[in-house]
Amino acid sequence: MSRPMPRSTLSSPGLQASYVWAAAEDLLARPGVLAVFGFGRAAQLPEDRRALRVGLEPLGTQPAPFEVWRGQGPVATGEDGALRWSSDGEHLFFALELDEAAHAGIAATTASAYRHLTRFVGASPTPHLLRLWNYLDAINAGEGDAERYRQFCEGRARGIADARWSSFPAATAIGRQDGVRTLQVYGLATRRPGRALENPRQVSSWRYPRQYGPTAPVFARGMLDAHGQLLISGTAAVVGHASRHPDDLDAQMAETLANLDALVAAAGLPFGTPAHSYLKAYLRDPADAPRVAATLTPRLCAAEHLLLLAGDICRSDLLVEVDGVRQPA
Repeated sequence: MSRPMPRSTLSSPGLQASYVWAAAEDLLARPGVLAVFGFGRAAQLPEDRRALRVGLEPLGTQPAPFEVWRGQGPVATGEDGALRWSSDGEHLFFALELDEAAHAGIAATTASAYRHLTRFVGASPTPHLLRLWNYLDAINAGEGDAERYRQFCEGRARGIADARWSSFPAATAIGRQDGVRTLQVYGLATRRPGRALENPRQVSSWRYPRQYGPTAPVFARGMLDAHGQLLISGTAAVVGHASRHPDDLDAQMAETLANLDALVAAAGLPFGTPAHSYLKAYLRDPADAPRVAATLTPRLCAAEHLLLLAGDICRSDLLVEVDGVRQPA
């Protein structure tokens, strides 16, 4: 049975995200844990509303760590139809997993997921949506406007048509490679609003020209939360609105890093304290993992702050995408 969502009286630091090697049961038993994410088929997860298996296979270090979100107080959990949630009153984790076959395709599935989550989050004590992750199979399948990513964007736009957002949340959309036609959407909302950020090197997503589809994607390039934590959206080798350096992994990585630096600068933060950064890199070709790790690890205090995942990027000419969190020092 669901418990009422708690009301926060906290003025403490924001959500803490980290990668941890431990048993999921032990992690979930720790105080303040909002969510534990396991990646790929081998992740061992108990039945718990806060435990989510992400349908992307980990690359590199094995076994893969769990991603852990830890809040600042007692955690309540519950369900609202297909949506499950946990909250400490300051932060809200929520997740939806919808079978495409039950909703007549990816566009209708996405519209249903987004209608549900916007209604639920908007009515909660934590109504400010900061960050979303979207994982769907075969993201580049289909020609022209029938491409599944374009259909996803159409469904998302329909699903948020009645949302009263002051800004779009930060977001990631990546293609699963496991053939499972289940849309996974999960996210973070908070009691206090964040500040959406755009990248001066890139056209805002909702202003993309028609060549990218009839419905533009809608997300912020990043979100600065009320505690000074930067939530970085999926970032790739896009300058203006155009993809750069097709088939050149090293050049795409260099452009991606330039975009990360520009976003951090737009937030008014130095990227010179990488000990507080955690990054994910999504790779179209798993064989690229060593080169991507060699490029990104120097940005971090330890290799353990980088998670590599096999996943298709929303544009077929892009080989890698990076997202993450830069926590305040």
